[in-house]
Amino acid sequence: MRVRFRAEADLPAGTRGSSAHQRRPDAPDPHRTAAHGGPAERVLRIEEPGLLATIQDAGRPGVGSLGVSVSGALDRTALRTANRLVGNPEDAAGLEITAGGFEAEALTDAWIAVTGAWGALTIDGRDIDHGIAQLWRRGERLRVGWVSAGVRAYLAVRGGIEAPRVLGSAATDTLAGLGPAPLRAGAVLAGGSAETGDVPASDLAPWSPPPPDLVIRLVPGPRADAFAPASEKALFEATWTVGAAADRVGMRLEGPRLQRTDAAELPSEGMVPGAIQVPPSGSPTILLADGPVTGGYAVIATVLDADLDLLGQAGPGTTVHFRHAPRY
Repeated sequence: MRVRFRAEADLPAGTRGSSAHQRRPDAPDPHRTAAHGGPAERVLRIEEPGLLATIQDAGRPGVGSLGVSVSGALDRTALRTANRLVGNPEDAAGLEITAGGFEAEALTDAWIAVTGAWGALTIDGRDIDHGIAQLWRRGERLRVGWVSAGVRAYLAVRGGIEAPRVLGSAATDTLAGLGPAPLRAGAVLAGGSAETGDVPASDLAPWSPPPPDLVIRLVPGPRADAFAPASEKALFEATWTVGAAADRVGMRLEGPRLQRTDAAELPSEGMVPGAIQVPPSGSPTILLADGPVTGGYAVIATVLDADLDLLGQAGPGTTVHFRHAPRY
């Protein structure tokens, strides 16, 4: 990003010293336009964001050299499925709703789909199903209740959600503060023009509640040889529990302490989503999509990319068993 500075006197009349032009990151922009160049239609207003609601898409892969995390939806399969149900490209921006408690009002008729975490879904008090395209009429209120299985629900709107893009993505990075701010009550979101096909004629995508017990496959980490053999054995034989310290950045696991053979401090090195860092306390932490791209704690193992979506639905109390990934 390039930045140029100008003296205040050079600014257009009416902007000097005024806070009237300072817009909250989550407030609607009356000058925002959709991807096709026309005015973006307001599609919904947030009434209650719940614990945390953010705009997410496929993220920012490939820019780690700039110090930028991948970010994007933690359960990528859920977002892709919701988008397909309403005729969007799989990487269109939607809403990631953490734990539920979310309410929004439709400002225009729109096709929507909700996937991911399992919980009560209603439109104006009538029950609707997960994994099905629904017509959400103007003035109706959608509620995503507190979830009973999994952690994150995904709301896709036909056309996608229009939001400012940073490095090609509208994803909210909660650690770096990139992308749109987390949504607040009163925020109005505009729809995009991302639809590429019809709402599927067969609009049901079978969707099961995320399981409370996970089996996660691992490959050796770059510092696996820095741990005692007993620690590697414990990693794969113990039953781990996701602790209370879990968010989009990472999750701490409760279980046996993993000990290194050499406690010397390590220089910072590159990190990826799924890296299992072990700090001096011995309690492993799995980095997720918003995690830092460098770190100084030893990485004993790394989660297969294909299993990261499972961890995106793992909340406090979820049990985790690790297995060696097959070698081909």
